[in-house]
Amino acid sequence: MKRSSYRTLSEINITSLVDVTLCLLIIFMLTAPYIQGGVEVDLPDARTRTVIVKEGPIITVTNNRQIFIGEDPVSFEDLEVRLQEFLEVRDTVPVYLRIDQEIPYGFALKVMATVERLGFENLSLVADQEGADGGAS
Repeated sequence: MKRSSYRTLSEINITSLVDVTLCLLIIFMLTAPYIQGGVEVDLPDARTRTVIVKEGPIITVTNNRQIFIGEDPVSFEDLEVRLQEFLEVRDTVPVYLRIDQEIPYGFALKVMATVERLGFENLSLVADQEGADGGAS
């Protein structure tokens, strides 16, 4: 009997599997920053303390005075009604207020007064910390 000069290969070649996995990893790393949700506003720059994140309503006011709770648009008249669902936890949950820097002070104050009139004790204004220059300007 003559034996074959070829041996059987009992190992699995995973090079192509690793290549595909690395390509998918790179694609996810590149696209992840673009998937973040939210309403786009131009926040003012300010140096603040680090934010302790808890679940609470995020109120956003865009430069054309549109108001959002989360990503849902709300009229100014309905803002108080929409915040009613958070009244049970108003003592423990913060309200985050994101206001475009082009919004007049008076309109921002009206939104803040509406939130505080409902009895929310922790109202936080959100600023863009990455753009803050650290010096007085």
